[in-house]
Amino acid sequence: MPQPIEELRKERLKKIEKIRALGFDPYLSFFNRQHLISQVRKAKLGTKATIAGRIMAWREHGKITFADLVDQSGEVQVLFQSNKLSKANSQLAALLDVGDFLGVVGKTFKTKAGELTVEAEDLVLLTKSLLPLPAKSGLRDTEERYRKRYLDLILNSEVRDRFDQISQITQSMRNFLIKDGYTEVITPTLQPVYGGTLARPFETHFNALDSDFYLRISNEMYLKRLIVGGYEKVFEFSVDFRNEGIDTSHNPEFLQMETMWAYANYEDNMRFVEQLISSVAHDVLGTTKITHQGKKIDLKPPWKRISMVEAVKKETKLDWTKVKSLKDAQAAAKKLEVNIGGKHIKGQILEEIFAVKVEPKIVQPTLVSNYPRDIMPLAKIVGSDPEYVENFEIFIGGREHGLSYSEGNDPLLLRENFEAQAQLRKKGQLETHQVDEDFLEAMEYGMPPTSGLGIGMERLFMLLTDNPSIREVMFFPALRPR
Repeated sequence: MPQPIEELRKERLKKIEKIRALGFDPYLSFFNRQHLISQVRKAKLGTKATIAGRIMAWREHGKITFADLVDQSGEVQVLFQSNKLSKANSQLAALLDVGDFLGVVGKTFKTKAGELTVEAEDLVLLTKSLLPLPAKSGLRDTEERYRKRYLDLILNSEVRDRFDQISQITQSMRNFLIKDGYTEVITPTLQPVYGGTLARPFETHFNALDSDFYLRISNEMYLKRLIVGGYEKVFEFSVDFRNEGIDTSHNPEFLQMETMWAYANYEDNMRFVEQLISSVAHDVLGTTKITHQGKKIDLKPPWKRISMVEAVKKETKLDWTKVKSLKDAQAAAKKLEVNIGGKHIKGQILEEIFAVKVEPKIVQPTLVSNYPRDIMPLAKIVGSDPEYVENFEIFIGGREHGLSYSEGNDPLLLRENFEAQAQLRKKGQLETHQVDEDFLEAMEYGMPPTSGLGIGMERLFMLLTDNPSIREVMFFPALRPR
């Protein structure tokens, strides 16, 4: 029967006392590591190595002991023989446990079983662990894995591999943007006026300024200010915060990559985004053909393009061009058995019908365009039909992955839209834009024709790593405090 953790901890505390009595510090501040384990594995046999890592296995066989030592680059077996170590080191080795961090100096050889091994000539205890690592089978509870991600990373190499791949995705996207002439920028996370999308913010108080501020829901309004200031292509990997629900594709804190591109419109961004995402996939995965949750998807351009109205009509037979009033929209939703509780704008109802009836069925990359004007207050109006705007959203594998539109740059029309949003707020619509006077002033100095693009990075990570939940692609997803 396994010992309780607290008893094991007490035993390790006693070992620390013995280690100190031998004259060793169980928590060193430095070790001159000279080789990564991956380098040692590639070197000639007989090479002298100075490595460091965590002990992940410990096997005693009489007067010899084998340990598996792991660093970020790999794993190697280490052999300890008491007759090859100093007396003090032999005594220290007897006090080691799985989980300890160790520095080892020794030469490589292969055992009779053919396993590469470092025969220790010297060893240095770097950190003594007090709590024993759980068995890999003991960390199966999903929420426990998220709460103790450090244990998840230690015990599950595939989790670490996934997050390494996620880092490659981000870097590949950054490289593509810079090569295309974009400048990476940093804009405020704390904002006196939030905006850029329709969402509820997290509020805070700035003591030094004695003012209420908000954690940004988007960086869009600041990127546009940079376009006014003369930049023509900018991007930012922006951590955004939205005070909303949590599910498999939503977390209140998330990473978004957003661009602004002067002298471009949403059709330019249609061509750009399909090149961007397909390039990242090919760079990281070696192919544009992927499988996501059993669905085969090809990210190779060109992608399908369809308007929201056309997509709804194709799937439901509903002709939205004949829906003339809010009452008509409510009746159409009821007929299609779509719940529209809390939605009192005609465009919101169309969007909900699309989300329920169409979105889950879009598997191959598709750019759905021209949303109703009343839900896109910052976008340019379609010249031929003022009820809709020049925008598109990216749908892949039954999920939305990003948004782009031709940015509204008429300061007078923008003010009208902001004021209409303010009226909706008075009626209880909390997910609306505030009137941003500073932004409107910037617009009055003039912003050239511009198009922005925002991509939800965690959803892209989910897609390219074939994961069904946003929590699997975030180191530390939001969880209810214990």
